[in-house]
Amino acid sequence: MTDAPSENLKRTPLDSLHRELGGRMVPFAGYDMPVQYEGIMAEHLHTRGHAGLFDVSHMGQARLWGPDADAAFETLVPGDVVELPRGRIRYTMFTNDAGGILDDLMIARRDDHLFLVVNAACKDADFAHIEAKLAGRLKMEILADRALLALQGPEAAKVMARLAPASAAMPFMSITDIKIAGIGCQATRSGYTGEDGFEISVPAARAEELARTLLAQPEVKPIGLGARDSLRLEAGLCLYGSDIDETTTPIEASLLWTISKRRRAQGGFPGAAVIQKQIAEGVSRRRVGILPEGKAPARAHTVVTDEAGAPVGEITSGGYGPSVGGPVAMGYVETAFAAPGTPLQLIVRERALPARVVKLPFTEHRYFKG
Repeated sequence: MTDAPSENLKRTPLDSLHRELGGRMVPFAGYDMPVQYEGIMAEHLHTRGHAGLFDVSHMGQARLWGPDADAAFETLVPGDVVELPRGRIRYTMFTNDAGGILDDLMIARRDDHLFLVVNAACKDADFAHIEAKLAGRLKMEILADRALLALQGPEAAKVMARLAPASAAMPFMSITDIKIAGIGCQATRSGYTGEDGFEISVPAARAEELARTLLAQPEVKPIGLGARDSLRLEAGLCLYGSDIDETTTPIEASLLWTISKRRRAQGGFPGAAVIQKQIAEGVSRRRVGILPEGKAPARAHTVVTDEAGAPVGEITSGGYGPSVGGPVAMGYVETAFAAPGTPLQLIVRERALPARVVKLPFTEHRYFKG
């Protein structure tokens, strides 16, 4: 099915290609985006078994320049940017004064600047936040003229090695300039599916040529937002606006691993006092994986209770996990109920369905470790 363009929605440089490929277009974060092509189940399993190509051009890209851009940027995030080695990437988040998460992001160190990727729905606010807080300490270049493609799956490396042999030497969470079939790109070995893969920043004018080149490889199929969501859910990765937001802190979200020992001790970022207190004293609720024991999926906002029926939390992301072969979910529960194996109940259509806490991820991460 090819949908007509929706009014008042932005389009990525691959919009025409999505429609040509039969993508079912839906509004997402202000953009007209493909939710699926041949079907979410098939696209999900193809990515887990081969390689899927995602259009993530709606996300925000920027470069940050300045002699102390890393130290300046650390005043907005709890992640360790100053000690980030050249050519490497780190996952972190903007926080507010209460320790809540304004957005999650990827930051990379290039030779003479930092490279930033933020969520589509938050990018305007993120860029305004940086400008308001750090004007005079760094210069920001918003890269509105670039597209971003994600090639994910166990055969992504084989495809990239065929088209760009230099990619084979890239370790997980690294970044470099590269040519793919002669097209100049910036590639990171990263992604958000739990699989090995690459995210490729390319000038908008060459995006369709690059996408067609990748899709011409026998291992690669186009994948929509629907499978992207089920893949990241199985991988136990947070979706901003669902699993994390301004009311959740990194500690409540089980993201303590993103804060280095130095930054935990030194603070110096918005909400540091709140987060340091939570690290020292613990939190009253935590994000956990929840495995429904029946076949019924538990969607976002499903109430979680203990075995006696007392509310102890809420689902934030839930659905069917094609690789798991059943429903999977994430949510926040009172800390006393956060240990793996803890029995819970999910209130679905006024019925209490059995579930239990499980350790995330639901499917093993298969990132390239070198």
